Amino acid sequence: MEYTRLGTTGLKVSRICLGMMSYGSPSWRDWVLDLDAARPLVRSAVEAGVTFFDTADMYSLGASEEVTGTLLGELFPSRDDYVLATKVYYPHGDGPNDQGLSRKHIMASIDASLRRLGTDHVDLYQIHRYDYDTPIEETMEALHDIVRAGKARYIGASSMWTWQFATAQHVADLNGWTRFVSMQDHYNLLYREEEREMLPYCVETGVGVIPWSPLARGRLSRPADDRSTVRSATDVIGDSLYGSVAAADDAVITAVGKIAESRGVSRAQVGLAWLLHRDAVTAPIIGATKPGHVEDAVAAVDLELSAEEIESLESPYVPRAVSGHV
Repeated sequence: MEYTRLGTTGLKVSRICLGMMSYGSPSWRDWVLDLDAARPLVRSAVEAGVTFFDTADMYSLGASEEVTGTLLGELFPSRDDYVLATKVYYPHGDGPNDQGLSRKHIMASIDASLRRLGTDHVDLYQIHRYDYDTPIEETMEALHDIVRAGKARYIGASSMWTWQFATAQHVADLNGWTRFVSMQDHYNLLYREEEREMLPYCVETGVGVIPWSPLARGRLSRPADDRSTVRSATDVIGDSLYGSVAAADDAVITAVGKIAESRGVSRAQVGLAWLLHRDAVTAPIIGATKPGHVEDAVAAVDLELSAEEIESLESPYVPRAVSGHV
């Protein structure tokens, strides 16, 4: 495993981040694994050198955080041995203040997340989306106070328009508040719209990039017409993200398959290797629900693609509508 700084901070993270959305309660999503089923997969990640783990309070309505806290407590001798990230924004109750990025919701949510995670702090506390109903000044000050209180070491953001992210950073600078150190955005071979503004902005300002859906919710890891997994057969969110531009997507997926076959590696390794060697990317967030998923991700760190292979992967891409911001 390789390790790198998260943006320009001094925090070191593994080049692979294990996404914990896949673990929690199957009653939330059919493909989610419970604690016992998740344990061997998380153990394999830890044994491979993964030290970076990402969850959110809305995954399995809190059960993901509970599983995450339990397993990391079992598998690491010390809390300081891993980097733990979670998020706030989406509804976590039926009340009018049970969602969003108001000071009230953020302060209640960090305490609830820490209880579920079984820790006194998270290393990275992220806003899951942008809140149009709350002044960004209120959000940034609340996040700053959480850092000052020692409940989070750093703060990060997830998918939004670049102007929104830049505004939030400017507000923090004006007031001497904590800046975002990371952007968790939607980025993979089938969705490259972040290359227009967000990624250049992150490179220029020293923000670490930790993409979600690095394999396009599994579409880059299997032939285009393969919907044999439980998740692929029931993934309405994936359909909304990638339901158009089918011909161009098929061309990219075919290119991934050809390189994988010629190299004798998995499709997942090819898709992740392309992402890992993009200058802006710190660590893609991978999901692992089957044996081999972690091994593929770790192997991708060392897989070098030639200029010709990269060209074959990138050339079929067709611009598409922005997605993933809500």
